[in-house]
Amino acid sequence: MKNLGIILVVIGLVMMVWTGFNYVTRERVVDVGPVHIDANKDHPVQWSPILGGVILAAGIVVMVANKSKN
Repeated sequence: MKNLGIILVVIGLVMMVWTGFNYVTRERVVDVGPVHIDANKDHPVQWSPILGGVILAAGIVVMVANKSKN
């Protein structure tokens, strides 16, 4: 359980610092015979830093609960 708490704390910290990322895909816009035109399309993935704080707090609770059991 201690490992789970540490993992949650690390994930929570990372989510609070980096609030999202983008990934790019290539899409075919025009496909007429031998003519092909492609376009890059951005796909943003965003989350609230509050979610990172909740996960961080959950990790701390798990670690504290684990210490009290031992």
